[in-house]
Amino acid sequence: MALPVVKTLIDCSSFDKTVLPYLPQLYDLPGQILQSWNNPVELQNLYLATNPLVTSFAFSLFLAPLFLVISEFNKNYSQVDRMWSILPTIYNAHYVVFAHMSGLPTSRLDNLIAISTVWSLRLTFNYWRKGGYSIGSEDYRWEILREYISPPLFFIFNVAFISLAQSVLLFLITTPTYVMVLAARVGGMAAEMSSADLVFSRALMGLVLLEFFADNQQWNYQQAKKQYQKSAKVPPTFEQDDLDRGFVVTGLWSWSRHPNFAAEQAIWVVLYQWGCWTTNVTYNWTFAGAMGYLFLFQASTWFTERITAKKYPEYKEYQQRVGKFIPKLTTDLPGDFSDQKAAPKVEKSNGAVAKKRR
Repeated sequence: MALPVVKTLIDCSSFDKTVLPYLPQLYDLPGQILQSWNNPVELQNLYLATNPLVTSFAFSLFLAPLFLVISEFNKNYSQVDRMWSILPTIYNAHYVVFAHMSGLPTSRLDNLIAISTVWSLRLTFNYWRKGGYSIGSEDYRWEILREYISPPLFFIFNVAFISLAQSVLLFLITTPTYVMVLAARVGGMAAEMSSADLVFSRALMGLVLLEFFADNQQWNYQQAKKQYQKSAKVPPTFEQDDLDRGFVVTGLWSWSRHPNFAAEQAIWVVLYQWGCWTTNVTYNWTFAGAMGYLFLFQASTWFTERITAKKYPEYKEYQQRVGKFIPKLTTDLPGDFSDQKAAPKVEKSNGAVAKKRR
């Protein structure tokens, strides 16, 4: 049986009942796939006979050596980055497809996959327009990190973290969807969309929109900065002081140093809480995905800001004015540095009033 027998919603969150009994399937799955690879009917039967969580986990493990080989062959360590916006939705879609094929109620899951698809489209588009899918494109942080780590140690880091841990993490953050599949099996009102489900789904969509606006503000700023550096002319709607500073401090970025990162982390925390709410528990084992995501963003943001602070002299002051993720409530200094901008002077010249900036 692919899915555990769950009698209550709380059972759906039990690691001992819904995960451990199915881990042995992981060992047999590769051989079964090899035996059935050329028979679509057998593959479909195998798909439905295998626990969907095990299938997802196996796929994440399968991808890890591919990421490793490609990254080492090309000496480009952004292979997982290229799949970051795609894999979580693939995992979520897998759970939803499994539920449909198993005849389970899917209204909640259908809402979830719709939001996950929008999330993927936004992140994939933003990664594409920044050149992430261009041949040879690599996250600049990997190159800098290689300066601090010897080649043998970096290879171990690639094996353990870049290729394996990150691949598994992208599987783990979607495990609340598996819990929702089990909740649908309980049936009754638990399988139908409720007011709480609407709140969670709207919150997720709101966070995706927040990411979209933050990304666009940063993109517009970077494009204006490139134009300014190339032509020495300040583009409309921008100020020279802001462009000379080198990094965006206006809009959402005047409230949070990383509003897009803040929303991104919140998305997977909200999904985790949605899974807990669906199964009437305060917490469950799927916290591993959300917690791992938070740890990763804390570490990567710390490293990013360390690089940025060395590049831009005013960034340390920006750190004092604006919170990393959550807005600061203990400072009166504006995050957009408007207090440092000179106020216009009013002068009389030939009977006319002229405004000048110092």
